Order: sequence, then C-alpha cells, then structure tokens
Amino acid sequence: MNDVLSPSSSTPAAPNAKAAHIRPPSRAHIMAVTSGKGGVGKTFVSANLAAALTRHGLRVLVLDADLGLANLDVVLNLYPKVTLHDVFTGRATLQDAVVVAPGGFHVLLAGSGMVEYSRLTPEVRNQLIHVIDTLAPNYDVVLLDTGAGISDVVLFSVSLANEVLIVATPEPTSLTDAYAAIKVLATQQKRHNMRLVINQAARPGDGRAITGQLQQVLNRFVHSESGLPMRLIHMGDIPADKAVREAVMRRQLLIQASPGCAASLAIAQLANRIKTMVTPVQQA
Repeated sequence: MNDVLSPSSSTPAAPNAKAAHIRPPSRAHIMAVTSGKGGVGKTFVSANLAAALTRHGLRVLVLDADLGLANLDVVLNLYPKVTLHDVFTGRATLQDAVVVAPGGFHVLLAGSGMVEYSRLTPEVRNQLIHVIDTLAPNYDVVLLDTGAGISDVVLFSVSLANEVLIVATPEPTSLTDAYAAIKVLATQQKRHNMRLVINQAARPGDGRAITGQLQQVLNRFVHSESGLPMRLIHMGDIPADKAVREAVMRRQLLIQASPGCAASLAIAQLANRIKTMVTPVQQA
C-alpha cells in the first residue's frame, strides 16, 4: 500500500482550475461525490445514497456534474426530455430540467457527449454557480455527482461543495488516483477534512485499514497552511456483492431491488452517518 502511494512528488500537477475558493454554505448541505479514477461506482453510490437519505425524510437533489460524460440517467433508467445542456443554452428552465427519480429524490441530468463542456470556460463556471445558487435553497442535501480525476471541470464542481466524499475501491490504481485527487483538493482548495468510502470491499474492516494507510501517507506529504495534516474520515465500506451488478444491469436502485443485501445495508449505514451532518431546512 505505502509502496503504491509514495513518493508524493510523483503526483501529477492539477490543471489551473482556479478552484481554490470554497463557496459558503447555502441552505442545503452540498456534498461532492467524486473519485480519482472512473469505474469505481461513484454514480452508483450517489444514486443509492440519495434514495437512502430520502427515506429519512430529507429533500435531496442529485446534480449530474459529470459534464459531457454523464451516465446518471442510465443508472436510474431515465430518458430525460430536458437536460442541463438545454438549460445552459437557454432552451429550457431549471424547473423544467429537474425531475423525480426512482427513490423519490430529484435529479438534474446532464447531456452526454457534449464536448463543449469538457473544459472549464467562464460560461460553464457561471452556469454551474447559477444552478447551485438557484436550486440549493429548495433542498436539505445536494449531491454533486462529479466526473472522475482532477480536470479543471471536476475541481471546480467540487469547489462548489461544503463536503467531499471520495469513492475508491481497494485496487492499487484506484487508491493511487484517490490519493492524487485528495492531495490536489487539499492543496488547491485548502480543505482540512475529506471523507472516504471504499466500494467493493472484499472483507469487513478493509476500508478502515485502507483509510489508515492513506492517512499515514497524507501525514507525511500533505499539510495545510497551518502545518496540520489533512484529515481523512472513513465513512464506511460497501462490500463486493453480486446483487450490485444485477441491479446495475437492470438499471434499478440497489436499495429498492435488494434492500436486504449486504451492499444495501452498507449504503443505509452511510446515509445514517451523513444524516447526522444535515440540519433539515424548514419549508416556508
């Protein structure tokens, strides 16, 4: 593990995303769900976590911030008539684009294959800020399902959140990329705390051990401006479970298709932990 992650000097430099600012808290608790590499189940976690939080009575919005390579619609088996692309181009309003997903939460879906959103332009920056500022007051929780990696679009999307949840698997490539993303977010956005969930864990306790190993490397190589190390908070493990693949292939939420399976119970526990961080907004 330590051999995989060190030395830190080999971590690639991030693009100049100008994303060092973190927006002040809005009425909603905004959490970016991100990852160092693709294929680790980030969108799966976002969707099922949203459904689990909704069961607690929270008003939840998932914003598909993976601009250009969106797949939240596929995971949820939705066929949107209006997407974020239509909002950005003025062909539709935000209210038209927000739809109810299976599980009772709201989603704002992005169009896929939109190459113009693959880089951060002033227009994309302003549009994303406008979307968050307009919609966040209507929800208790906003989950930003970002793209993977450390592109400027991903980093800016994460900068709009109050909290960051990193999704990783136990594979060495996933952990190496997760460390790179954590390091960039800590240095560029001055974050002192980030949260980690390990997906596809083989054994109970794997995620806590992995978090501890990552923390040791962060203690050595990543420090805040105050000189204190960045704190990585273990939020839980989602075990490898054949029910996950079956639900994904059927384009169903796992916690609806197999509510009693081990992975569903782990997601419910993750939702319980996040719920304690959220103060529900009283509706007018």
